[in-house]
Amino acid sequence: MTNPDWIVPQWNAPATVRAISTTRQGGFSSGPWDNMNLGEYSGDEEVAVLRNRALLRSYLPAEPVWLRQEHGTRVFRHAITGVSPPAAADLVADAQLATRPGQVCAILSADCLPVLLCDREGTRVAAAHAGWRGLVAGVLEQTVQALACPPGALMAWLGPAIGPGAFVVGEDVHAAFISRDERAATAFVQHADRWLCYLYLLARQRLERAGVKEITGGGFCTYSEPERFFSYRRDTVTGRMASLVWLQPSQGS
Repeated sequence: MTNPDWIVPQWNAPATVRAISTTRQGGFSSGPWDNMNLGEYSGDEEVAVLRNRALLRSYLPAEPVWLRQEHGTRVFRHAITGVSPPAAADLVADAQLATRPGQVCAILSADCLPVLLCDREGTRVAAAHAGWRGLVAGVLEQTVQALACPPGALMAWLGPAIGPGAFVVGEDVHAAFISRDERAATAFVQHADRWLCYLYLLARQRLERAGVKEITGGGFCTYSEPERFFSYRRDTVTGRMASLVWLQPSQGS
């Protein structure tokens, strides 16, 4: 099967760790959701979203866990044992982690920053949804803590998000970050009476402060590449992409 135009992270993850980030290419949606929309609450036709998710599933070892993201800091943990589906309330979260092969962590985004993490031993993975609200509140720190290993043993990859030349924010956002970490000032550039915000840099700062030393990725801009990426800020009515990470099951498992 030929892979669609999706992004494979270039990081030093062990061979047991697999990850992809989808683009808007290769699916079945039409209109403003054209065409690989994976977000079920985006206004798209349900049948199109289900077809897109089924296509994605054909590349994965199992169905991803789809969270109800709310720009918070809660981390969903895949079950260590058992196969009972999680309760709906448990799926209200903005990060998830897994420690068993075949459990797929997924984050939806369309300008917010998806962050994928794994440990150097290839025994645990996580995905976090880091828009500015989640970053300020500490979603990355909560995810690192939930992984329950020395932060220096972790690595992170930053997926497609809105770039610093397009992400214009108000003084409230600027002040929220500066009040928590003075270093955040380097991630903002004055833009008339507002600010250009460098989301990738803010995430790097938060991860570094949490003890994560190996951080790769970034350099995308969802807003500036309409043919490849969905962007909520650019289009308002739009689809959602997925960034996914999992531990590959062994042959015969």
